[in-house]
Amino acid sequence: MGNRDSQRAPRQKAGSGHGRDRGPRAGVRPEHEPTADDTTGDETIAAEAPARKNVPSGGRERAVLVAVVIGKAARTAVESHLDELAQLVDTAGGEAVARMVQERKSPDSTFFIGKGKVDELAALARQNGAKLVVFDDDLSPSQARHLDEALPEDVKVLDRAGVILDIFALRARTREAQIQVELAQLTYQMSRLTRRWAHLSRQAGGIGTRGVGETQLESDRRVIRRRIAALRERLDVVEREREVQRKRRAWLPAVALVGYTNAGKSTLFERLTGTSTLVEDRLFATLDPRTRRAEVGDNVAVAVADTVGFIRKLPHHLVASFRATLAEATLAQVVVHLVDASHPDWPEQLKVGEEVLTSLGVEPKSCIVVLNKADRLGGVLPPAPVDRNVVVISALTGEGLERLRLELRAAVLSQPGMETLRFPADGGEDLQRALRDEDVVARRFTQDGIELVVRRR
Repeated sequence: MGNRDSQRAPRQKAGSGHGRDRGPRAGVRPEHEPTADDTTGDETIAAEAPARKNVPSGGRERAVLVAVVIGKAARTAVESHLDELAQLVDTAGGEAVARMVQERKSPDSTFFIGKGKVDELAALARQNGAKLVVFDDDLSPSQARHLDEALPEDVKVLDRAGVILDIFALRARTREAQIQVELAQLTYQMSRLTRRWAHLSRQAGGIGTRGVGETQLESDRRVIRRRIAALRERLDVVEREREVQRKRRAWLPAVALVGYTNAGKSTLFERLTGTSTLVEDRLFATLDPRTRRAEVGDNVAVAVADTVGFIRKLPHHLVASFRATLAEATLAQVVVHLVDASHPDWPEQLKVGEEVLTSLGVEPKSCIVVLNKADRLGGVLPPAPVDRNVVVISALTGEGLERLRLELRAAVLSQPGMETLRFPADGGEDLQRALRDEDVVARRFTQDGIELVVRRR
């Protein structure tokens, strides 16, 4: 880069994540008002944690998106990934105003896009008034640092993982979700802390600076490790609490809804359980786990659990941090893998979801694959994946839901340990003993008497 203007204000000290605080911004975020669920039983964590803030109200941050086409990768696939990255930036409160796509044999070890392209990127950011540059791939700490130093001082550098973490910090509402997000952020930032600080000082708002990123963290790694250790201990408590909750509803077979973000899990959750929840056409519209009772027909009841959505290039440390939430999928008797069949890249999204499920120890072939949003297909059904139990539905209109309930009921009743007990109409002691000692999944009244579907452990 050429010589910088000698009259330019000096740089601010390095902040957390990829970006740094480059001076004051217009618009101050109001302080987060914790709910009872945020703080109850968490006094130690609350004393150590920085205050959380909301999205800045002073306009949306303008961002330039950057991607690299490696080798013989398809340009159309890269553009599709950038479309998704633009959605992520929009969800985080920003606006994608320009793109840069470069073809290379391999990423540059110093600047990712090569030193020559950095000047073009800086010019593109100035031309579009962008104060944020977002890379679609993960940047190494050294690449992020070199880019940060080479670009104009008021331009922040983030990668896809940083934006996803920022959205999670924005969406987290319960104490459990906030702990998991902060743990993921600290793990992500651990290798990016390069300077030493003796105090915690407030940092300006914007994408990439929420939650943990809102403060200048003490870069002493021992302090960060202690914080991570405290959060992991708190997560262990959360997992034990969840285990107690599971035992309370152990008599109900568990059904977990998993799938790519924005596939329609929240809408389907509403349809199956009859409860109201947040439904938005945005990535990661809901983050906190929920479990509710649902009837799937023939008096068979199940416990339906919603889980956090999957996405391409999901940071592995985020999956590790959300193990308490994703455990619902690993422990469920039936897993419903929801896919947005109207999306042009739905086969790839299905593949991404199955890769995450495999990493969690869930066999993808044992899942019920639900191709959602049939109302957007114009009557043209998508090709069914090979070797999968597939159901096509529209969670919005209700199309195909009876078929899904039938498949859920069949999957539940075919689980090991399920048994149907028959009793005369007057019941008697045998019926009372069964009701007292067995996990009753369904109770039916027939012409010949009473039937109980029980689950033996």
